[in-house]
Amino acid sequence: MRWVSRATTAAMAAGTVVGLVAAATPSVAASKSAAPLASVVRCTSTDHGLAEKLSRDVTKALAGRKSMVSLSFYDRPTGTRCVLDDAKAYDAASTAKTIILGALLYHRGGTLPAAEDALARKMIIDSDNAAATTLWKRLSDLKDPAHPNTVKVQEFLDRAELRHTVPDKEGFWGLTQITAGDQAALLRIFTGTGGSVLGGKARAYALDLMKNVRSDQRWGATAGAPLDSVVHVKNGWLQRSRNPDVDVFDRGDWKVNSTVALTGNGYDSGLVVLSENNRVPEGHPENEGWDYGIATIETVSRAIYRDVYPGTGGYTPGKPAPEDAEPLTAPGV
Repeated sequence: MRWVSRATTAAMAAGTVVGLVAAATPSVAASKSAAPLASVVRCTSTDHGLAEKLSRDVTKALAGRKSMVSLSFYDRPTGTRCVLDDAKAYDAASTAKTIILGALLYHRGGTLPAAEDALARKMIIDSDNAAATTLWKRLSDLKDPAHPNTVKVQEFLDRAELRHTVPDKEGFWGLTQITAGDQAALLRIFTGTGGSVLGGKARAYALDLMKNVRSDQRWGATAGAPLDSVVHVKNGWLQRSRNPDVDVFDRGDWKVNSTVALTGNGYDSGLVVLSENNRVPEGHPENEGWDYGIATIETVSRAIYRDVYPGTGGYTPGKPAPEDAEPLTAPGV
C-alpha cells in the first residue's frame, strides 16, 4: 500500500507493484533514526537447545540487512517464543485490516450481516481499501468527520488487551500504530480456544478469510512454512511520501509487514515481522524498497520455520502482482 501524507493526500492502492527482490542495498535516510536498533533476539522454549539455535539463526538472518525489524513468534506445542523489539511502534498499513475485522466481529457477536460479510471478505482476501474504509467508518463516531473517533475499534483493543495499538488520530486506518507483540497477541486470539474475547464462530471466520487471501498476497512470513500446515496470512505495505511535512526518517520509506498463523495437523503458531527503513537506492525503481522489505521478512521466516519444523519442506511464496486498483484518497476518513 502506498501512502503519501497525513496532511495532504494519504493515497494507497489495494493492489501491489511488480518487481524482483532488490539486489541493491537501500540508502539510509539522513536521520539518526535510520540506524538499525542494537537489539537482541530473545528466544525461550521447553527445548533449551532450540531456543539457543533460534536466537543464533534469526540474528544471522538479519545480519547485513538495512531494514529495521521487529518480530514476535510463538509455537504453542513446543512452548517456544522469540521476540525482537516487539514493543516498537510501526505504521500498520493493511495489517490494520485484521484489527478492523476483530473489532467488527466483536461488536457483531461473531456473525456479520450479508453486506458486512461481503465487505470483510473483500477487505481481507483482496486487501480492498474501500471495503476497509467503509467498515472503519462503521466502527467510528463521525460527528466530526475531520477527526473520526474510533470508539468501537478502541473498545475492542481494550477488551483484547492490545494496549500498544493506537489508531491514527486523523482517521487514517493504515497509519494505526502497531507492535509485533500486539499483532502476535491478536493471532493468539484468532487461534485460541475458550475464554477468548472472540467466540469460536468469530475466530473460525477470521481464520477462514486469512486462509483464503489471494495467492499474490501470500508472501512474507509464509516463506518456509511447513507444506502440511494451514497458512493464514495478512500482509501490509506502504510507502510514505517525500513531502516536507513527513518526518525525515519516514520520507520515501517503505513499511512492509507480515502476520501469519499456522494451524492444522498439530500446528499452532504465529509469526509477526514488521519492518521499515526499506529504502529505495537513488535512481532505482520505487518498488525496490518494498521488495527489499519482503526479502528481509522471508529470510527471517525461513530461518524460524527451518529450526522449529525441521524436515517438513517449506512453502515458497510467489511474487507480488502488478497494481490492479486505483488509489483511494484519505483512506479511513
